[in-house]
Amino acid sequence: MAIISSNIGDNEFSFRKKELRLVDSKIIPEEKRNNINLARPVTLRDFIGQEQLKSFLRIAIDASIYRKEPLEHTLLYGQPGLGKTTLAFLIAHEMNTKCRIATAPAIERPRDIVGLLLGLKEGEVLFIDEIHRLNRLTEELLYSAMEDFRLDLTVGANRGARCRTINLPRFTLIGATTKLASISAPLRDRFGISQKIEFYTNDELKQIIVNFARLINLNLDSDASYNLSKIARGTPRIALRLLRRVRDYAQVVEKTNVISAILVKKALNSYQIDEKGLDSLDRQYLSFLNLNSNIPTGLDSIAAGLGDDSSMLEFVVEPYLIKIGFLMRTPRGRLLTDLGKKYIDSKNDNF
Repeated sequence: MAIISSNIGDNEFSFRKKELRLVDSKIIPEEKRNNINLARPVTLRDFIGQEQLKSFLRIAIDASIYRKEPLEHTLLYGQPGLGKTTLAFLIAHEMNTKCRIATAPAIERPRDIVGLLLGLKEGEVLFIDEIHRLNRLTEELLYSAMEDFRLDLTVGANRGARCRTINLPRFTLIGATTKLASISAPLRDRFGISQKIEFYTNDELKQIIVNFARLINLNLDSDASYNLSKIARGTPRIALRLLRRVRDYAQVVEKTNVISAILVKKALNSYQIDEKGLDSLDRQYLSFLNLNSNIPTGLDSIAAGLGDDSSMLEFVVEPYLIKIGFLMRTPRGRLLTDLGKKYIDSKNDNF
């Protein structure tokens, strides 16, 4: 398979300088630079987790190979860091073809998508990440390209305008998105396969961590790998990021490549991450709600109190707090659960 790339002040709740969070599932600059290719599986069989999805894809891929046709256009959706890009690469590998990759924000003008489509060869895969961010004109060009494998272009202007049709090779478009509802219905309906990528179990994450530790020559004991998996928020990207930071701590502070459960705890404490996988921002969010006791608090009020963007809190911080039962969203605002109150009272801002 070939991969071708296109283009706090004194007040605890005062405005804080924005910083990269180790438990944020979005990719960070270091990961963009290094790409962590050695951690990617080579075949679909090597991909850990997502068993139901893999079974579905295996059948669809084998059927396409049997009919000697490209795979149907495929839409993969789910939270960041779950492996959508990796699966796109593996699909291309299983189809024995090339995968050309692009991100929707980089496709600014219609001619950008035209250039990508005209550069495709028969059977190749075009992967568009963050496909929900495509502009309307680009989407409209994709309709005929996906459905009929042709481009309908208007050449010229005013009286000299004429329509030109360009036939395209049969290809597979794989779209990845974290916001399925943001994709327009006409575009969404043109995908023959639409699959959600679920969060990973602790056992699956443990296996991913163990495999990566072996690749980077770390001696990781079983308790250490399981403790990391429990706080990785069901997300492989977070699991591997935490493992790399634990490695840094072990090598610089402890002068060792042997990682024990005790060392993991010491390392994560230095990064202000606790046994629940919550960092300082999560705890400040919960503490802010705890000040209002049983009174629901609006998201804008929380954002103003913490000095953060409301959309960031809604889509990055809140989902995991809801998932572990610490937070409720009500029509009147956000409310701390009994479990969340018990947790934050026990912390007393030790971090």
